[in-house]
Amino acid sequence: MILVWIALGGGLGSVLRYLVYTRVDQLHSYTFPIGILTANVIGSFLMGFLAWAFTSHISLAEEHRAAILVGLLGGFTTFSTFSHDTLQHFIQGQYAAVMLNIVLSVVLCIIAAGAGLLIAKSLLT
Repeated sequence: MILVWIALGGGLGSVLRYLVYTRVDQLHSYTFPIGILTANVIGSFLMGFLAWAFTSHISLAEEHRAAILVGLLGGFTTFSTFSHDTLQHFIQGQYAAVMLNIVLSVVLCIIAAGAGLLIAKSLLT
C-alpha cells in the first residue's frame, strides 16, 4: 500500500513541478533554466522543513510520510531535468550557463534544505 501512496504523491509533485517551472519560465526570457532551479530550491526547503517536523513534532503514518517526502517532494524536485538542462547548455557551448546551473543548483538547494530545517527547528521547539 505504501507504493500507492508514493505514486499518488509523486504524480501530484510532478504536476506541481510542471506548473511552477513553466510559470516561472514564462515570466522571463532567459535561456537559463530558472524554473527548474526554483522548483528544486522550494522542494529542498520543504524537504528540510518537513523532515525535521516529521521526526520531532508531527506524527504521521509511514505511508503518509513517504507519500509527502518521497512521492510529492521527489516528484516536485528533479535531478534528471537539471541534468538535461545542463547538458543542453553544454551542447550549445554555453559553458558559463553550465557552471552557473551546477553551482547554483547544488549550493542553493543545500542552503534551502538547511534553512528549512533550521526554521522548522526554531518554530517547533
